This record gives sequence, C-alpha cells and structure tokens, in this order.
Amino acid sequence: MQATVIAALFGLILIVSFLAAPRRVSVGSFFEGTTSHGKQPELWTLVFSQVTTWIFARSLMNAAILGFYYGFAGVLAYAAYYGSFLTGAFVVGRMRESGAISVQDWLTGRFGAVGTSCYNVVIVLRLLSEVFANLIVVGLIFGAVLPEFGHAKEVSIVVVGIVALAYSAWGGLSAALRTDVVQMSIFLVVFGAAFGALLLRPDFDLAAIASAGGASGSHNGWVLLVVACLQVFSYPVHDPVMMDRGFIVDRSTTKKSFLHAFWISVLCIVAFGMFGVQASIEGAAYETQLIGTWANMFPPWVFLALMTSLLVSALSTLDSALSSAARLVVVEFGLLPQSLTGGRIAMLAFAVIGGVLTFWGNQTLFDAVAVSGTASMFLTPVLVATLVFRCDVAIWAYLVAFGTSLIGAFSYAFRDSPLLQAVLYEGHKYEQLLQICVVVLVVGFAAVMMGARRVEAQVGG
Repeated sequence: MQATVIAALFGLILIVSFLAAPRRVSVGSFFEGTTSHGKQPELWTLVFSQVTTWIFARSLMNAAILGFYYGFAGVLAYAAYYGSFLTGAFVVGRMRESGAISVQDWLTGRFGAVGTSCYNVVIVLRLLSEVFANLIVVGLIFGAVLPEFGHAKEVSIVVVGIVALAYSAWGGLSAALRTDVVQMSIFLVVFGAAFGALLLRPDFDLAAIASAGGASGSHNGWVLLVVACLQVFSYPVHDPVMMDRGFIVDRSTTKKSFLHAFWISVLCIVAFGMFGVQASIEGAAYETQLIGTWANMFPPWVFLALMTSLLVSALSTLDSALSSAARLVVVEFGLLPQSLTGGRIAMLAFAVIGGVLTFWGNQTLFDAVAVSGTASMFLTPVLVATLVFRCDVAIWAYLVAFGTSLIGAFSYAFRDSPLLQAVLYEGHKYEQLLQICVVVLVVGFAAVMMGARRVEAQVGG
C-alpha cells in the first residue's frame, strides 16, 4: 500500500513538473534561464531554485545518516557545507566586479585555456556525482518500499532518469528554474508536515537532540565539521548549479538570493538531520540508509511524507544538474553547437553515464561529496590570493595546487588500497579525509604564495 501511494504521489509530481516546464523555448532560455520574453528570473525563483537544488536527496540522506551515527555534531558538520552560499556570494561578487560572466570566463582571463580546462575536469566529476547520487537515492527508496519486486531499484532509477531527462531536455535551465519553484513549494509543505509530527512525538526532546552523541559517538562528527570548514570556501565554486545561478541576474538580486538560500537551506538540513538523531536516541536499528528504520519508527503518513520529500529533492537536482551539464559541454567546452539539439545531446550523455555509475557498486553517499569537495580544494589558495589579497598567481602554482587536490581526491576514493593504507593515518575514514585536506591546503597555499611573490617580483622589476 505504501509503495503504491509513494509511486502515485511521485507520478503526480512528475506530471506537475511537466506542466510547469515552459512550452516555448529559445536558445537563450535553454542555456541562460531567461523567460520566453527575455527577462531575468525573479528573486524568489532564484532562491527556491538554489535551495531545492542544494538540499537535494543525497544531502538530506547524508544529514540524517550523519545524525544517526554521530549525533547533532554530524548534522552540524553537514550543515556547515551550506556556508557555501555565503562564500559563494563573496566569490561571485568579486568575479563579477572584474566583469566576468562565468567562473570559466574569470579563470580564462588569468590562467588561460589550461586553467579553465583543469577547472572543467572537476566540474564534470561534480555533475556526474550529482546525477549518480540522486538516482541512487531514488533506487534506495523504491528498493526499500518494494522489497518483493526484485528489480525495483534498477527499474526506478531508469524510469526516473528518463522522465527527468525528458522535461529537462525540453526546456533546459528555464525549465529547471520553473520546476524548482513548484518542487520546492511541494517539498516545504510535505516536509513541514513530517517535521511537525517529529516535534509532537511523545519522546521528542530538543535538548536530547542537541546533546546526542549518535550511535557511534560524536568524535567523527566533529572531525567532519573541521573538514567542512576547510572545504567550504572552494566547495561552492565547483558546483556549476550554484555558479550558473550566480551570473544570470543582476548583482543585487544575486546577493540577496544567496543570503536567503543560506538560512533556508541550513534550517531544512538541520531539521531533516534531526530525524536521524531521533532514530539513534530511540535505539532504532540502521536499515537501508535509514529508510527501513523510519518505516518502523513513524506512522505511515509521516514515512510517506519523508519519502516524498526525498524524491522531490532528487528530481529537482537531476534537472538542474542536466541543465548545467548542457551549458558546460556546449557553451564552455564548445564540443557541440550552441543549439537546442546540442544541449539535449549533452544532457543525454550525462544522464546515461550518471545512470550507469549507479550500478557500479559504491553507494556510500558521502563519498561523492568528499571526493568532489577535495578535488575542488585547489581553488581555495587561488581564490584567497586573487580575490581576497588581489594578487596575481603564476600558472605553475595553479597547476601544482590542482594536481595536489586531484591526488588528494583519488587518495580518499581509493583509501583502502595497500599503498595508500601505508601512507594514510590509521583511523576512521573521516580522520583520513581531514589528513588529506590539510596536506592539500598546505601544499596548495605554499605553491600559490611562492607563485604570487614571483609574479609580483617580476612585475615590480
């Protein structure tokens, strides 16, 4: 019965999303998100789009899982990543001061095609991880609610991927923006009802939530909080969904949208994380990414609301990731003609590759965040030197920072290999991640500081 209701509700949301997508599409609206009349998106359209694409299904599940294992420290650690809206607003503001129309445009002006190409490699990894991780959550949900159907996970991934691709490919960024507003409105109503039910549970205690250590103790939650603080400056810049929305409206509206998106997202993430913390407090057994746990803990309607919230957020992120993929391949890479057909071919490629990755085997949701977040850390010393201290940075220093961050990302991804086990700290994977992040930043800052001084010395001479 629950599976039927979830499928019906999600089907209804898909229909509404199709209806919300624009009927008429131009090349400008497809890649730049303008309306059919060529106008920029309104403030709250941008805010809702930013929020719903950043509190996506993977993030909601990550917050809940970290809350279950590490208590409120785990929830705070994941919420810290949403400081990206504040650092992202700063970065976008400074780049636009110099007249840049995108991150790639800004990088090209300082580091040429090589610098932009390095950045685009990280962007590709990020977009593929977005498609992969959100489809995985869809599969986990339907696999948990339809255990009697042996291929529920695989079928749901394929079906949802095709449907999301269909309306995304029709309208591009303009479709993503319009459907994000509808999907965010649905999310707030549905999740608000579920959160209200959590607050009204007889054994709910806010003080107990705030002091909870989780099923595994809070230590690694605090470690992850430090990692998040180290990554939060560069993290937004490697997210094309956020950056694409940072350059499509005037600077004043952009700044306001980032600030509103920050506080709304943090509240949503902390609230969803509380469901995981509450599960650990009640001593519930961990089942299928907490999905089975919630099915046993809550009344059916609350469980349905939680699952619907996750599915809505997954759908919203998928269409935004695909629209950003089209812009990256067509506008930035120039690999396909800047036309509707070119954009749609790019979307299809990313949807297929991301979908195939869901059958690869690794379904640890935070790993995708950690790997792409570490890969982006080469941007931290570069952006601090150029945007904060207004220095020039030599291309060799940029490349050293980039290479170090990639090595760090792959070191975390393949941390179980004998070679890396001999090098990495013998402890929890988050402690190893912290070690990697510190090394990446130390090497990156050292190279950038040396490169910046060398360029300044040459200019002065």
